[in-house]
Amino acid sequence: MQLADIILAIHFLFVLFVVGSLPLIWIGAWLHLKFVRSLVFRLTHLAAILFVVGESLIGIICPLTRWEYELRGIEAERSFIQYWLHRMLYYDFPEGVLTASYVVFALLVVITFKFVPPVIPRKFKFKR
Repeated sequence: MQLADIILAIHFLFVLFVVGSLPLIWIGAWLHLKFVRSLVFRLTHLAAILFVVGESLIGIICPLTRWEYELRGIEAERSFIQYWLHRMLYYDFPEGVLTASYVVFALLVVITFKFVPPVIPRKFKFKR
């Protein structure tokens, strides 16, 4: 296995974590699963989508995409998501559409904090 393939697999797992965690949180809340209220899990998920939104808003290609393309000798012209959406759907989405999608998704993650709040450990709770 090439290093580029390992980076691709890590990138896929990152995307799966970002996208898959939101429905997992909703389903887990419905099933009363405790792990979906883990503060570490929820903050990690929020940080991950905010990173994606941030890099998209400032117009940079994800470092994982760049590293993979450099290792394969390909010019990094489009983002990871654009590349794979094109491969799956044969359609190129403008970067602005993807950025808007990331922002909406991030807002859903933030809203989920309201409806499925994480449990804050006692050591982090403020005493009055």
